[in-house]
Amino acid sequence: MTVEAQKETLGFQTEVSQLLKLMIHSLYSNKEIFLRELISNASDAIDKLRFEAISESKLYEDDTELKIIIDVDKDARTITISDNGIGMSRDDVVSNIGTIAKSGTKEFMESLTGDQKKDAHIIGQFGVGFYSAFIVADKVTLRTRHAGTGIEHAVQWESSGEGDFSIETIEKASRGTEVTLHLREEDDEFLETFRIRNIIKTYSDHITVPIEMLKDPEPPMPPAEGEEAPEEPAETVIEYETVNSASALWTRPKSEIKDDEYNEFYKHIAHDFEDPLTRMHNQVEGKYEYTSLLFIPQRAPFDLWDRDRKHGIKLYVRRVFIMDETEKLMPNYLRFVRGIIDSNDLPLNVSREILQGSKVLDSIRSGSVKKVLAELQKLANNKPEDYAKFWKEFGRVIKEGPGEDFSNREKIAKLCRFASTDKDTDEQVVSLDDYISRMKKADEDAKADGADVEAKEGDDKAEEKTEEKGGQKAIYYITADSFAAAKSSPHLEIFRKKGIEVLLLSDRVDEFLMSSLPDYDGIPLKSIARGELDLGDLEDEEDKKVQEKAEEEFKDFVTKVKDVMGEEVKEVRLTHRLTGSPACLVTGDHDMSANLERMLKQAGQDVMGHKPIFEINPTHPLVTRLKTEENSDRFSDWVKILFDQALLSEGGQLEDPATFVQRLNKMLLELSN
Repeated sequence: MTVEAQKETLGFQTEVSQLLKLMIHSLYSNKEIFLRELISNASDAIDKLRFEAISESKLYEDDTELKIIIDVDKDARTITISDNGIGMSRDDVVSNIGTIAKSGTKEFMESLTGDQKKDAHIIGQFGVGFYSAFIVADKVTLRTRHAGTGIEHAVQWESSGEGDFSIETIEKASRGTEVTLHLREEDDEFLETFRIRNIIKTYSDHITVPIEMLKDPEPPMPPAEGEEAPEEPAETVIEYETVNSASALWTRPKSEIKDDEYNEFYKHIAHDFEDPLTRMHNQVEGKYEYTSLLFIPQRAPFDLWDRDRKHGIKLYVRRVFIMDETEKLMPNYLRFVRGIIDSNDLPLNVSREILQGSKVLDSIRSGSVKKVLAELQKLANNKPEDYAKFWKEFGRVIKEGPGEDFSNREKIAKLCRFASTDKDTDEQVVSLDDYISRMKKADEDAKADGADVEAKEGDDKAEEKTEEKGGQKAIYYITADSFAAAKSSPHLEIFRKKGIEVLLLSDRVDEFLMSSLPDYDGIPLKSIARGELDLGDLEDEEDKKVQEKAEEEFKDFVTKVKDVMGEEVKEVRLTHRLTGSPACLVTGDHDMSANLERMLKQAGQDVMGHKPIFEINPTHPLVTRLKTEENSDRFSDWVKILFDQALLSEGGQLEDPATFVQRLNKMLLELSN
């Protein structure tokens, strides 16, 4: 059958050209990984064929012996990696080889540093294994045919990696893909079969399909004394042998698997160049039986926050690959987890629709999530330095957990880390348990009362009474759009004065976290910028008397301020949360926080704004001076200046900055006269 000529030359996507240059120069010190990546791709293609053939057996085309073959031709100086997997169509080749068919490509290129060592890690995270062929090859030829199509629909792709590639329609009798690498002169070491075998044993021994190479010919036995030498065979017998274990790694006993084998398996499924941070290998027996082998990476992929990014766990049923990126096996807040789950209870023809309401899957997911959370807690307890690295990479993702996974809310909250006023740095190292251990006890008055009881009722009862008397009743926090804004918030003033620790939350996800985490270990979490401030027993009697006196003295003043502000505020009241600032804005108990409101507006959402509560500090010199101001226009200007200052101090934006500047300049001029 003739093939209509359909050859054309196309240019690489710009990002591919950049990537090829980086690949060659950044990974030159670890060239042998090219073979691991190409074998991994071949294995994936075979897995996909298995899955597709469950419902369409004709895709096998009378060839059910799935395998990968590696041929080395010293004379032609080529290595060919062949598989009889699913293969590719012409469109598949153009989209998967000629371009980087991934969302977030721009962000990936921007994340490159120019440091070859660091860029090597980023390239690995991006998962561009095919292009690693150009580390050792100055030309790559790919021939492929999609399973189930005619032999005349095969495609040949060829490129020297310089900026363009050719693609043409050819004939290919067998389905699948073969990649031929024309080696550079300096890379002749990879033409030695013992070198190739060693790489396969090191990196790809776990691949579940046979990887075959030509069997090395056995030297002829010397003739016995007195016998004639045997005649040479008329034809050379070509015989292949399997050079890998070709067994599912996760089915073997853990005691028989080496760390290096686990690490290479992780790199195969995650397309990562680094070893994982930790792993979990479990065989579950009971109502449902399954094996899970899960890994936590050392680094977050560059597209972790991309909404279109695919992620998930590879699903197998009785060691047969079913589907990739099975989101239902792991919740979104654990989307960084990589690995496989092999079930004995799901049907081989399972589909994504069947998975939607599967009790088996729900049970597997629940058990797997608990294993991951337990492993992370173990890491936090036993290897705090490793956990700190993990939190830096994935902490913001974990913070999504309490809102997504109510049943594990407490466990996830225990894993969370925050910045706080204890250290006053932006390092997120404070756990909620740490915070609770430092919570303020009852103040000196309460201790004195406890001492009186001690004299009457004995030591033990005195301690009970002191605990009953009070102490800190809540875990306090503040949210802001930056750490600097949170650390400098005027709402912190009374807390700093009394030595009460406050969590400083500046990640965008923190608003979502706090709305999903009303309490921890029975202790409520309370925003210091929401509602009336009630420190309970942490306030001494003298402070309360001063507050009551100020309420009486400033009663008329508060009324005048209310008249000036009108409908712009929900309420005006005196504050006792400020010690150095003249005023602040507070959110109502049931209103959306100002920070969340700003975030939603920035995201383009139509948000019904809330009116803030305007709190004024009666001890501040500006306020005491304003209290005596008799000129109504000047009084009004000063009140509005205080309001605008309070809005700015919490990160808000003025609706009319020009008027604010005019008022401020006017006030400064009057004070200078």
